[in-house]
Amino acid sequence: MLVDLNVTEAKILADDDVIECAIAVDEGKIVKIGKLANLPKASTTTNVKGNLVLPGLIDAHVHLRDLELSYKEDFTSGTYAAAAGGFTTVLDMPNTKPLTNNPERLKEKIRTAQSKVVVNIGFYGALPIGEMARLGMVGLKLNLLNPFAELDVEDDDTLLKALKQASELGIVTAIHAEDRLTVMKLEEDLRKTGKDTPAAYLAAHTPKAETTAVERILELIKKTRVQVHFSHISAAESLPLIAKAKQEGLAVTCEATPHHLFLTEAELTHLRGIAVTDPPIRNRSNATKLWDGLEKRIIDIMASDHAPHSLEEKTRANIWEVMPGIPGLETTLPLLLTQVNQGVLSLHRLIEILSEKPANIFRLRGKGLIESGADADLTVVDLKLKFKIDASKFHSKAKYSPFDGWQVTGKPVKTFVTGQLTMENGEILAKPGSGYVLGAEYP
Repeated sequence: MLVDLNVTEAKILADDDVIECAIAVDEGKIVKIGKLANLPKASTTTNVKGNLVLPGLIDAHVHLRDLELSYKEDFTSGTYAAAAGGFTTVLDMPNTKPLTNNPERLKEKIRTAQSKVVVNIGFYGALPIGEMARLGMVGLKLNLLNPFAELDVEDDDTLLKALKQASELGIVTAIHAEDRLTVMKLEEDLRKTGKDTPAAYLAAHTPKAETTAVERILELIKKTRVQVHFSHISAAESLPLIAKAKQEGLAVTCEATPHHLFLTEAELTHLRGIAVTDPPIRNRSNATKLWDGLEKRIIDIMASDHAPHSLEEKTRANIWEVMPGIPGLETTLPLLLTQVNQGVLSLHRLIEILSEKPANIFRLRGKGLIESGADADLTVVDLKLKFKIDASKFHSKAKYSPFDGWQVTGKPVKTFVTGQLTMENGEILAKPGSGYVLGAEYP
C-alpha cells in the first residue's frame, strides 16, 4: 500500500503523555499512527523535526466578511490568516452584507468561498433557518444586542419560536448575550452628557446587561430541547449562571476570547478604538475569574471572534463611531501557547478548547482528533519558538492588533488541511479554493 503522506518525527499528546510517532495520511484521512517502520510507504514525506502535532484547530467564531464587506476581509485573506494561525477549520458568522438569512444568500457565500478558501469553512445562518439547514449551515446566530434583520429580540415568544425551530432542525444556536434595552438606555444617557471615552463605552456595556440576557435565554431553553452556545462570555458574573444550567442538565456551552482573558480596561483606555470590541474588555479581576472559569470547564472553548475592520473604522475620534471588533486568528494560538509554557494552561486543556470541544459542540465529524479515520487536519507547533507579534505582517487585511508588540513563546509552523501542507513557517503554500465548505450540499 502506498499512501499520500507520512508525517515523521512528530510528537503528539496521548493520555496526557507526549509520545514520538509518525502519522500516515491517505485521501485526506489519517490511516495509521505509530513508528515509521510500521507505517506504509508514502508518496510524500514531511519531517516535522520533533515538533508537537495538534489536532487541527477549530475557531467557532469568525467574521471573514467578503461580498460587499471585502474591503475589511475576504475569504482568501481570512483563511490565509487562519492557516497562518494554526486553524484548519473556521465557522463564519452571518452578519455579512448581504445578511445570510435565506438560501440564496447562503448559496452565494458557498460559491464564493469554494473558489477562495484554503482551510475548512462552515457558515452560520440568521433567521429564518428553513432550507439553509439542508445546505449545511453549522449554526443559528441570534444577536440580542444588534439583531439581524427584523427580529424583535425583546419578545420572548419570538425568541422561543426561533429556538424551537433550531431544535427541531438539530441546529446549534449561538447567542450574543447583551440586553439591548439596558445598553441602549445607558449609551443614550452617556451620549447626552457628551462622554465619548473608552470608560463611557465600558459603562454602557455593563456586566448586568450580559447576565440579564444570559438569565433570560436560560429560562427560555427550559421550554425546549435546543442546544445553546453563548458566544464571547465577557462578564465573570455570567459564569455561575451557566454552571448552574449545566448542573441542571441544560444543553448549554459557552466560549471566551483571548482578548477578554488577556486584556483589561487599561489597554482599552490606552489603545482606544483598536481595543474596542463588543462585549467590551473589562478589569483585571474579571479576567482572572474568566481564567478560573476556563480551568473549571465552565467555559468550554476558546474562539477568536476574529472581526476585522478598516483602520479608519477603528481609529475614529468618537468612541461611539468606532466599529467594534479585534482580529484574532493570528494571535490566539501564540498567546495560549505562552500560557502553556508558563504552566498556566495544560496541553490537554489547550487541545480541548481549540480542537476537541469545538468539534463536539458543532458536530464536526472527523475533526478535533488525531486518530485513525479522522480527517488529516493537523497543526504543527514549535513550543519554544519566541517571537514578537507584528500586526503589520498579518495575512489578514486588518494590520493592527491590541497585542501588537507582545512577546510570546510558541508558534504554529505548519498547517495541514485534509493532508495538504497549507502553511509552512508563515508562508501560505495552498492555492485559493483548496479548502472545503463543510456540509455544503449545493455544488
